[in-house]
Amino acid sequence: MALLVRLVFCLGVTAAVFPAAGAAEKVGVGDLAPAFVAVDDSGGTWDSADHFGEGIVVLYFYPADMTGGCTAQACAYRDAKDEFDGLGVTVVGVSGDTAENHRLFKQAHDLNFALLADPEGEIAAKFGVPFNGGEKSLTREILGVEHVLTRGGTSRRWTFVIDADGRIAAVDDAVKAKKDAANVRKVIAGLSR
Repeated sequence: MALLVRLVFCLGVTAAVFPAAGAAEKVGVGDLAPAFVAVDDSGGTWDSADHFGEGIVVLYFYPADMTGGCTAQACAYRDAKDEFDGLGVTVVGVSGDTAENHRLFKQAHDLNFALLADPEGEIAAKFGVPFNGGEKSLTREILGVEHVLTRGGTSRRWTFVIDADGRIAAVDDAVKAKKDAANVRKVIAGLSR
């Protein structure tokens, strides 16, 4: 049986301060990953039933497209994609941004994995990830064209590793954006022991 690893960090801000809409209890190591269906960056449907239990999935929640830390985190996953693919790992990002924002974010940074829209914080709630509702907008120049990006809310930066049986193998609720992909590599290496 795969070694289950849990990353536990002291965040200093509790879920009570930033609760997800309809927040469920935080899922933990050994729990079945909650099922969900979402719209991806292409406008298509991403169904967890097609992925959970079919291989290792890294599901990472991040605050917003086209911001400094979130871009660094996404680019680190982009750069590690060949390695993750070789290990049979699927990486998926989730934020309160729209599918159109995600499409532009992927285009601007050549991202090579799915980004899921969670503007109401419904996916965040299933995983117990704190979500701060309230529409927000920012303007960014993307490939020479100015765009207004609007998101429904902002989730905290949390990462879940879901094992090949569809169970939570690791939870990091104090993610350091630039180090997330490297930390996940270590967790996945532990799963194969």
